[in-house]
Amino acid sequence: MSWSQMGVGGKHSCAGLTRIALNLITKKLLQNCLAIFFALVLILLDPAAAFADHGFVAQAVAKTAPSVVRIDTEREVRNGSFEPGFEDPLLRELFGDLPNSHRENGQGSGVVINTNGLVLTNNHVVDGADRVQVTLADGRQLDGDVVGTDPITDLAVVRLPYGTKNLRAAIMGDSSELEPGDWAIALGNPYGLDSTVTLGIVSSLHRNISSLGFTDKRLELIQTDAAINPGNSGGPLLNEAGEVIGLNTLVRAGPGAGLGFAIPINLARGVAESLASGAPVVHPYLGLQLVPLTVRRARDHNTDPNSLVQLPERDGALVQQVLSQSPAAAAGLRRGDLVVSAGDRPVHTPADLLAVVEGSAVGESLELEVLRGEENLHLPISPAPLPETISQR
Repeated sequence: MSWSQMGVGGKHSCAGLTRIALNLITKKLLQNCLAIFFALVLILLDPAAAFADHGFVAQAVAKTAPSVVRIDTEREVRNGSFEPGFEDPLLRELFGDLPNSHRENGQGSGVVINTNGLVLTNNHVVDGADRVQVTLADGRQLDGDVVGTDPITDLAVVRLPYGTKNLRAAIMGDSSELEPGDWAIALGNPYGLDSTVTLGIVSSLHRNISSLGFTDKRLELIQTDAAINPGNSGGPLLNEAGEVIGLNTLVRAGPGAGLGFAIPINLARGVAESLASGAPVVHPYLGLQLVPLTVRRARDHNTDPNSLVQLPERDGALVQQVLSQSPAAAAGLRRGDLVVSAGDRPVHTPADLLAVVEGSAVGESLELEVLRGEENLHLPISPAPLPETISQR
């Protein structure tokens, strides 16, 4: 064999090796592209499975994060009256007419509750807003329409434009199954920091909102130590499975800071259904102003030589005032009466009575056991719808 023949054969061998190498590289690139494609499909179809190698928090967040939105609002706020000196004609000539209102911006969070474009949030996030803009998890910015609000439970429903596609509805949990010590994961946009996740536990249940200083609301809240900050309002509180168990609504500032509170999702879901359908949310009421009475407090009162009446030395809800033309007035309740049971449930605090009334139907008779002096009375009472004038106080 000549050297020239060997050279030609060598060139063909090199070309063949190059083709083989290119085929291998092309095949590898195709495999990698397919792997990336299927990974993206997996993330879209089952985000939690894509995070299977991560902790339970990452898996829970992956399920619900695509349903969490940021809500930006604008409202017109009337300015307060100016100092009398500003009415001076000389000052008005120098400064001109001062505006009697200004624009105010607000921000909160929300969660998509169905693929038809309904977003659940807090009433205080959208209250009085002239414009509501919703930013979805994928970055789309849409105008929202407030279809209903309920100040009593601090809940509101916002509707996205009809035909909005690729919406992910959050998975709802069951807040009645919660126990103190369960995991709690808060999602939202505090201080405009999108997609923030904080972790804690359920610290307590049935925390009455009136004990936090809100007398115009009717709520028993979930207490959590998961960090909730301004801007988190309306965002979801999750369990370890990534299901929504509450709606973040309050954070304690000042002494006791670090305590967060959420509206149980079982309550929020029922209110949201009414608001979305356009039906009013009816809250039964009796027309009573109550204070808690304990055995010790009654005993201290009764031993006071200046006390005008003797109180029953028993736990219950003490009637401080009966509103005129209310169901309580019609039933014959009086100031100083002690309510100790409602229906078949004992009443130890005003919150106990409120829970029974909230669970009753308007117009349906409810029997109250009342202690009045030495008498033990059983008074039937029919709750009426909470008047709008009272709900707005």
